[in-house]
Amino acid sequence: MQNSDNYWWYITIKSEAGQEDNLFSLADISESIGTELQELPDGNSRLRMYYRSNEEIAFWKGRLLEAMKEFPGVEIEDWGKIDNQPWNVVAEEAFPPLPVGRGLVVLAPWHKGSEPADRTALYINPGSAFGTGYHESTQIVLELLEKYIRPGVTTADIGTGSGILTIGALKMGAGRAYARDIDPTVIEEVRKNFELNELDLEKIDLATGDLLKDFGHTADILTANILLDPLTTMVADVPAVIGKEGVAIFSGMLEKEKPVFLKALAAAKMTPAEELVKGEWWGVAAKAEA
Repeated sequence: MQNSDNYWWYITIKSEAGQEDNLFSLADISESIGTELQELPDGNSRLRMYYRSNEEIAFWKGRLLEAMKEFPGVEIEDWGKIDNQPWNVVAEEAFPPLPVGRGLVVLAPWHKGSEPADRTALYINPGSAFGTGYHESTQIVLELLEKYIRPGVTTADIGTGSGILTIGALKMGAGRAYARDIDPTVIEEVRKNFELNELDLEKIDLATGDLLKDFGHTADILTANILLDPLTTMVADVPAVIGKEGVAIFSGMLEKEKPVFLKALAAAKMTPAEELVKGEWWGVAAKAEA
C-alpha cells in the first residue's frame, strides 16, 4: 500500500476487559487499515486504529462514532497523525493468513505464494473497503456461501465493499456475478481486488447502486453484508431477485438485532433456512416462500 502524503491518521478507543472483539469490530466497520491492541494495567483494553490520509481525520471519526452507537462501553481516547510510519511492517503483522470455513483462506497480497494447498485463496488489499475477511460478519457469509453455491450459478453482492464475497463466489464456481456498492469511490479498489485474484472480468457486472433500486437482474444467490437498517430497507425487494429457488445470505448484524430482522424477513414473505453466529455477529440464509 502506498501513501503519497507519507503519514497516517490514528484514533485510539478504549473499553473494559473482555470487549476486545467489539474494538476490532469497530476497527473493521470504520475501515481501519491496521490496529495495535494494548492491555492496560487497570484491566481495560486500548486499540489504536490507523486510517488512510486521503480523507481528513473528521471523516474517519464520523464513521467511527456512527458505528459506536451499537457498542456501548467503548469510548474514544485520542487521535492524531503519525509521520513516516513503517507501514509495511505494521500491516503484515495485522493481516496474517486467515482460514475461513471448510476450504477458504483470506490472504493479503504480500502473502501470495504461501497458500495452503487444500484451501482456495481469496486475496484482499486490507483497508481498501469494508470486508477484509477478518470480520466475523464477512466470515459468516463466506461460510454460508460455501454451503449453498453450485457450479455455474449467478450471484449478486449488494454493498460489495472490498468485493470479497464476489471473489469467493467466483472462485467457488459461480458463472456470473453482479456487484453493487453505493459508494463510487470503492469501485476502483474493488476492481483492483478482482485483478489481484486473476478473475475473468467478463463474468462480473460491477457498478454503483443504492441497494436494489434499479437493479433489474435476477440471481440464484444474493449476498448482503451490511448494517441492519439498509438490510431491513432492502429485504422486501429480494424475492423478486432470487425467485422461488434462490437463496439470500444476510449478515452485518449483531445477534441482539436478530428479532428485528426476522420480523422484516417474515414481512417480505421469506423464511430462514440456516443461521450462523460468530462472536456477537449473526447471519442468516433465507428463501422466498413458495
